Amino acid sequence: MKNYKRQYRQLSDEVKAKISQSVKNKPKSEIHKQHLSQSMLRYWRTVQNKPDSLSMDDYLNPNNNDDNR
Repeated sequence: MKNYKRQYRQLSDEVKAKISQSVKNKPKSEIHKQHLSQSMLRYWRTVQNKPDSLSMDDYLNPNNNDDNR
């Protein structure tokens, strides 16, 4: 998995509001909107959902696979 700043899909309401405010009232062409949509779909396929609970082992060894234990 690539290392992006965002690790999980979930965002706080404060962050969502900041993102929303920053992109309002900026004109975009139709072709640009299509490209944005396609790139965001590709991006979100790579971001995993946040697990409900993590053990200390998950924090210490995030790339450790359960099959290898």
